[in-house]
Amino acid sequence: MPIQPLPDALINQIAAGEVIERPASVVKELLENALDAGATRVTVEVEHGGSELIRVSDDGGGIPAAELPLALARHATSKLSDAAQLAAVATLGFRGEALSSIASVSQLSITSREAGGEHAWTLRDGRARPAAGRHGTTVEVRGLFHNVPARRKFLRAERTEFGHIDTLVRRVALSRFETGFTLSHNGRAVFDLAPAVEQAARLARVRKLCGEEFVQHCVHVHYERPSLAVQGWVALPAYSRSQPDMQYFLVNGRAVRDKVLMHALRQAYADVLYHGRHPACVLYVDLDPAAVDVNVHPQKHEVRFRDSGLVHDGVRRAVQGALGDVRPASEAVEGEVPVPGAEPATLASVPAGGSWPAAGTAWQGSMRLPVREQVQRYAEVLAPAAASAVMPAPDPDSEDHPLGTALAQLHGVYILAQNRAGMILVDMHAAHERITYERLKRDYETRGIVAQPLLVPLALAVSEREADLVDQHGEVFASLGLHLLRKGPASIEVRQVPALLEGSDVEQLTRDLLADLGTHGRSNRLRECLNEVLSGMACHGAVRANRRLGLAEMNALLRDMERTESSGQCNHGRPTWYQFSLADLDKLFLRGR
Repeated sequence: MPIQPLPDALINQIAAGEVIERPASVVKELLENALDAGATRVTVEVEHGGSELIRVSDDGGGIPAAELPLALARHATSKLSDAAQLAAVATLGFRGEALSSIASVSQLSITSREAGGEHAWTLRDGRARPAAGRHGTTVEVRGLFHNVPARRKFLRAERTEFGHIDTLVRRVALSRFETGFTLSHNGRAVFDLAPAVEQAARLARVRKLCGEEFVQHCVHVHYERPSLAVQGWVALPAYSRSQPDMQYFLVNGRAVRDKVLMHALRQAYADVLYHGRHPACVLYVDLDPAAVDVNVHPQKHEVRFRDSGLVHDGVRRAVQGALGDVRPASEAVEGEVPVPGAEPATLASVPAGGSWPAAGTAWQGSMRLPVREQVQRYAEVLAPAAASAVMPAPDPDSEDHPLGTALAQLHGVYILAQNRAGMILVDMHAAHERITYERLKRDYETRGIVAQPLLVPLALAVSEREADLVDQHGEVFASLGLHLLRKGPASIEVRQVPALLEGSDVEQLTRDLLADLGTHGRSNRLRECLNEVLSGMACHGAVRANRRLGLAEMNALLRDMERTESSGQCNHGRPTWYQFSLADLDKLFLRGR
């Protein structure tokens, strides 16, 4: 067959295969156009999961009647004019492919009216006609893939397709608080979100989209550097998920799924979340548009950072810092949940409304207290708590002691304490385990990593790229007590390992390290292995159940909890304490009724 140009209709259908995967892809493209047009209110109407009807209406700037035909032309856009703008895209859309691709596989019509225009214009079947309508734009898509039967067969059940649309609109709604969103399916309203300008309104939107439990268990993230800002909310380890289905990453206002961000989040939770659980978050990453390439994928849900190491490190530090600052809160401050762009605040120590914690869950607030670094010998760290039993009992109403005063020990496992807000229950083993673990880490970092030479060096066959990584990162490995030596184009030797990891699977650890470096440019795997050993030491050294503690010993443990990072959960991610407010207790005993 001779070489020949493809017809425009076929070109559009091929492009549609890249841009339009399912009905949710159509909704995404239309939402991006609405937001780029400056809409303050967007309405999404869907029928039969989007296969029969998708209608997106906005109150944006509108499209001039003369430009309506161009809106359906391939690679016609108002977002870009030259290559220089492509290097620093600030809009959500820019490729000029979406509308033409959608029109090639559906029956599409556009009704638009400019601000100040006498009337609206409708474009259907390639012709523009006068029409009635408010200012803004309405795009109607009927019979998606009606002329591409093979693609239509790949659509899932109506419920599944609408689930993708619902998730997408929620992500977009979290990215633009200043815009109102309405979503309906088969004539039934799913949610109606007013523009959220004030802090309380933004909190209400997060609660509506992510759930009450997320709001009650989240802490604020606020991290700023000259070239990067990370803000938002992350959930405490006690609120974890079996799947990463509640992780919202928004880069310069664009909802994305990015491996660098997901890996940084996992690294931030590596010390507090275990058993294959996944954290929940709503994180806003803002940086110079020139530092992020959004022209990576036709659907624009992937990005590429020009300095992925900077972004990875910033997100990890931001989340780790927020989780590390979680300490017992001194008093309830209902509704004071910060929003992106606001100053960091403190979450309430009691859920909004004073509700009783649900069975099997924990709620813990945060309080920003300085961490008092205490470097001690292992013997001192693992010594009985009685060594500090000379501390006087604090005043339960003291603001300096959020966990208050110990009253009793319950069943040899729990500490009952009283503070200004009400009553606190502490799992003494879990709390002491975290305290001991943090002290072990600080002591180990202060003393340095002791290396253990291997009696017989371990030879490994690797790829040339991995061998190059050994040459490039030799100093990094050495600082962690691991000595790797390149022996040939595709072979290396392991000559020494950290003494704490003696007897571990050195080969697998080395290969995992090189894989991380090759993919992400950095690796915390060796540090995680060391921390795992220290965590086991802390677990064995922590006070055991059924050990009788005096009041002074219990108070000493409470004070250590108030000074220790991440004391809200043990080394295995379980909560260490519960707060019950006086309102909770009054409700339980029907007081005031």
